[in-house]
Amino acid sequence: MRKVKDFYYQKAKKDKYPARSIYKLEEVQKKYHFLRRGDAVLDLGCCPGSWSLYASEVVGESGLVVGVDLQETATSARPGGALIQWIVADIMDPELVLQLRRIRPAFKVLLSDLAPKTTGNRWADHQQSLNLVRQTLDMTEILLHDKGHFLCKAFQGEDFPAFVGEVQARFEQVQVIKPKSSRTESREVFVLGLGFRKGRGGLVEDGQESGAGEAIAGVEA
Repeated sequence: MRKVKDFYYQKAKKDKYPARSIYKLEEVQKKYHFLRRGDAVLDLGCCPGSWSLYASEVVGESGLVVGVDLQETATSARPGGALIQWIVADIMDPELVLQLRRIRPAFKVLLSDLAPKTTGNRWADHQQSLNLVRQTLDMTEILLHDKGHFLCKAFQGEDFPAFVGEVQARFEQVQVIKPKSSRTESREVFVLGLGFRKGRGGLVEDGQESGAGEAIAGVEA
């Protein structure tokens, strides 16, 4: 695992990205092409800025990236990339939505690399992670364009299938992905929702629950 960590750490340093997490987003993008030129992208949990920087490069000068984190981020967009606006805020703060809508009424893509502060208690950490990802999913109802896309980091656990079902109720296609740059022993996965169905409000149709189980059984590595 150390060799894997060192490889992606060194690669990020060489490619001038702030963190190795960029390659998780890059892998998903290369397969699904859900980020496109001209898109407006909201990146939640953006610090230290690798995902926002990569998204800026993909969507280009005609696009926009807004990064939100509790910590201040100061990474500058590269030449040819979209403008990046950084916001220091808590995603649980209702004022954040108002602030974001003043910048852009809606976004084409919502990204989340959020992770809770871990306690060492696997059940408690899993529940805290679900609280965060459910908040980001709720934000899609307010801030995501119809037919937009959603990518979030989540941690597998007993309630994870229910969360996947909630995503399936809102999106036309859902994939659970384990990027190559994630550590093998980590419970970290990424949930990708393509084709947002605005206004569904998380209503699960008949058969959706079994689909959630199938998605998890077929986690992409």
